[in-house]
Amino acid sequence: MRKFLAMMLALVMVFTLAACGSETEPQTSADPDTEESVEPTVNPQEAAQAVIDSLVVPEDIDPAAVQGVEDGVLTVAMECAYAPYNWTQMDDSNGAVEISNASGSYANGYDVMMAQIICDVYGWDLEIVSSAWDSLAPGVQSGLYDANIAGQSMTADRLAQVDMAGPYYYADIVIVTTKDSEYANAQSIADLAGGTATAQSGTIWYDSCLPQIPDVNLLAPAETAPSMIMSLTTGQCDYICTDVPTATAAAQKDDNLVILNFAGTDGDFQFSTEEERAENVNIGISVQKGNETLLNAMNAVLNQMDRDDFNTIMNYAISVQPEI
Repeated sequence: MRKFLAMMLALVMVFTLAACGSETEPQTSADPDTEESVEPTVNPQEAAQAVIDSLVVPEDIDPAAVQGVEDGVLTVAMECAYAPYNWTQMDDSNGAVEISNASGSYANGYDVMMAQIICDVYGWDLEIVSSAWDSLAPGVQSGLYDANIAGQSMTADRLAQVDMAGPYYYADIVIVTTKDSEYANAQSIADLAGGTATAQSGTIWYDSCLPQIPDVNLLAPAETAPSMIMSLTTGQCDYICTDVPTATAAAQKDDNLVILNFAGTDGDFQFSTEEERAENVNIGISVQKGNETLLNAMNAVLNQMDRDDFNTIMNYAISVQPEI
């Protein structure tokens, strides 16, 4: 009997404990001071689309009266080889546009996206033409292209040849090197002294920035951005000079690359005035001299966007850049 009573008591205790354990305790919020903050994930495409959706058709622009676009087609030239501003791919994914002088090839990138935005606002069709860098300005001057949207700085020399809308992007100048380079921890351009370097031909990076580095061994300029980056990754040079978007896109594809940004420090590349610095980091759209109707139409769209909007669209371009 005692054993039986002991067993019954044990069973009662087990059921009591089980019942207590199954009760739902009141939920309490975590201490805000100790709770880890989680930033919401932003979809680059959705963020870019939100910028585009905010744009309106300017009331004072008649799309049918814009010089060069009377036929409803905006012809835009670019290299189609200057990622993330522009590149070539083999399909129309992510809004790519067929290259009119390269059948079966498609152009995409920040420049294509900005060109498409302008066309969508005014109801124009977009034609993309692939052109060598040195042929861009002459093509606009002769009327062969309506515009160049090609990652070009708004320099005084360029503005002497063409008119430029914008800026449609603001691009700081940076150095790119490799993680194992002796220059990977440089804090200023002075720390780059004696290195071997290159940049793309016809750019402020090659003509004005790299020569400021003490005792720099300047190689011949690269014809394209990909060939400039290849000079670095294949060990032909110690570092290259380019802008933030080009460097960011390259580093995203190759985790052995290091970006050195001296902007805002005494060790940055120097210009005689802030106006000169601005003209070399502000990126604009080239149109034929005197074509005020197209210039004004483009500015009427660009003026609805700010630096953050441009960066949002650039981030989307970088996110869809293919391995090229």
